[in-house]
Amino acid sequence: MADDIHALLKTGPSRRTLLIGGGAGLGLLVAWAVWPRTYLPNLTAEAGETIFGAWLKIGTDGHVTVAVPQAELGQGVFTAFAQIIADELGADWKMVGVEPAPLNPLYANPLGASELFEVALGSLSDQLQRTHAARTALVLTASSSSIRNFEGELRQAGAAARVMLCKAAARKWGIDWQSSGTIDGTVVHGSQRIGFGEIAALAADEELPETVPLRGEEANRLAGQAVPRLDVPGKVDGSANYAADIRLENMVHASIRQGPLGETRLVRADEAAAKKLPGMRAVVSGEKWIAAVADSWWTADRALDAMRPRFLIPKEVVTSDTIEEALTKALDGDGARIASAGDLAATFKGAKVVSAEYRVGVALHAALEPMTATASYENGRLSLWMPTQAPGLARAAAARAIGLGEERVTVHSMMAGGSFGAKLENDVAGQVAVIARQVGRPVQLTWSRTEDFRHDRYRAAAAARLTARLGEPASVAGWLAKIAAPATGRALAERLMGGDPLVAAGLALPGAGDASAVAGAVPAYAIPHYAIDHHVADLGLQFGHWRSGAHSYTAFFTESFIDELAHVAGLDALPFRMAMLGNNPRLARCLQTVTQLGGWQGGEPGSGQGIACHAFNGSYIAVMAEARLAGRKIKVERLVAAADVGRVVNPDLVTQQIEGGLIFGMAAAVGCSTGFADNAAEVRTIDALKLPTLADSPDITVELIRSESDPGGVGELGVPAVAPAIANALQAATGVRFRRLPLLSEVE
Repeated sequence: MADDIHALLKTGPSRRTLLIGGGAGLGLLVAWAVWPRTYLPNLTAEAGETIFGAWLKIGTDGHVTVAVPQAELGQGVFTAFAQIIADELGADWKMVGVEPAPLNPLYANPLGASELFEVALGSLSDQLQRTHAARTALVLTASSSSIRNFEGELRQAGAAARVMLCKAAARKWGIDWQSSGTIDGTVVHGSQRIGFGEIAALAADEELPETVPLRGEEANRLAGQAVPRLDVPGKVDGSANYAADIRLENMVHASIRQGPLGETRLVRADEAAAKKLPGMRAVVSGEKWIAAVADSWWTADRALDAMRPRFLIPKEVVTSDTIEEALTKALDGDGARIASAGDLAATFKGAKVVSAEYRVGVALHAALEPMTATASYENGRLSLWMPTQAPGLARAAAARAIGLGEERVTVHSMMAGGSFGAKLENDVAGQVAVIARQVGRPVQLTWSRTEDFRHDRYRAAAAARLTARLGEPASVAGWLAKIAAPATGRALAERLMGGDPLVAAGLALPGAGDASAVAGAVPAYAIPHYAIDHHVADLGLQFGHWRSGAHSYTAFFTESFIDELAHVAGLDALPFRMAMLGNNPRLARCLQTVTQLGGWQGGEPGSGQGIACHAFNGSYIAVMAEARLAGRKIKVERLVAAADVGRVVNPDLVTQQIEGGLIFGMAAAVGCSTGFADNAAEVRTIDALKLPTLADSPDITVELIRSESDPGGVGELGVPAVAPAIANALQAATGVRFRRLPLLSEVE
């Protein structure tokens, strides 16, 4: 084996020889881990700019431009990345800007990949995951991983540029560079000052010391400050460009209709009827879709109505009833044990147990911006303008659709008008590539809202059967969670990265169940005996990543059931929880803080108060809700949250993300779902989702608990605990336990 690997490395292995020489086992893994590769920055300098490594440029006027590989989805990553570098650099925030980073292995996100594709990559070593992410240029914005993965690298980049600037200034002044510092875009030494722009070109030639020191002083720091967001001015004045704003010379517009869910194909369409419309230019079809191309999108969409396309009806029919039946069948069948501790069988034997069953419906992403992409195909090269959380995967999908090499496809990443995981998907990239090549003109393809809903990669429906034995005093002695859900992690990995040999090897490993489908199901409480079983359910739909993933329903299951157990034990839900959080002080502090801040009344009948807490991606949150029923509508009057997210780069960004997560979680609690009939989502419009409006929005308070721990995830943190907190509040208000999401759906 060692000789084979040595031979492969000596000859410079190709992708194919790696597969042949290593197979799908140990040889392949070892070869990937040790294969050397050097990646160079590929930033482009404008006139007067000097490049400092892979992350920043400095202009002669002193402006600092930070390259950001992560997608700006409204979460503020442009600001956070720039702030980290500017803080270490000692830059003037008014002179800092950003630009999307080019696709390069230097910006790969192994942490995001390992969490998003856990079922395929989770068994690999950290080193191998990093090697794989770089080897495949796996640039990802996912799993609240941006700051967690890149903070150290960004600080080093800012510090390195600062040292080089100080050395260049020191050379001019004839001093030791270590006696100088930086502040507000200048290098300073006593009364001597020189702007970054004056010495940037000279500084680029300076050599770095073996160890680059980070800034140690506490004064004049940008870290931890609520500096203004860099993306807001352009969004306010309309100068920020989204994919729908792209206008190319000779460009046309396209709308698309896709077949029903399942195995289908286009059967017929009345193209002649479409061509009668003024401004209509072409009809392009794939196996499972048909698109109209016209001078305007509205004409293209009307042309599709005129064509009345018909698709083959799939043999496997998907309806709301079949989804419910599949979940029940899975729960009643065998499950795969995903996590366990202690001896649960002995704990349950002959004991009095408490059981409850919960269900959650399918949830939509419902981002403000539907799937959109613009493409230009010319001289055998394709250019794409689109919002994407995975530009490398989008490039691969487009190249594959029209038989191009990936090196002949350029992806221009745009800001997204929301995503919540939807912009990980690449169907639109392949479709617009096919259309652009066929019509021979730049094309902008936009899915209608109906298409966006009917062909969403939904958050899966799930069901749980929970059983517990109460212990003494005020504790849970045993816990069994049987969760029925599709194998969502496996499906996502197969769809987005199934052609990757290492991912394919990981998916081929033996084992039942899917840890991603039950992520977050292990209780945060000190329960000595527990087991988490995944019962794989085939629902006949395609599911993708949705903000907070499986945590969105496992937290609902866990925190609702904990509340029920407190009622059975005749105890206040707060001390019942606190008694089991001795080994989780950060979560316990969140829970204490939120109940003190919110004025917790003990969950007394009629109080309309409920609490829930959750740990996720290295962060901790507790939520208190005040809610009641107003006729047949839920009125959430107040949400209070306390969060410990570790070291904070920008408190405003964190607060905004948690507030947004609370509203997102509330929307999923009261709506944002759809039934199915004849393999199609029944919800076609935004207003049918029953999303909370501004008038429905509760009073929101967010308290950030100071912490010097490493940064945890923020973007998804606010979502999971909201629904159970509201459900628990409704139980206190009405005496009725609601065990289904969306809430009230079982009585409608």
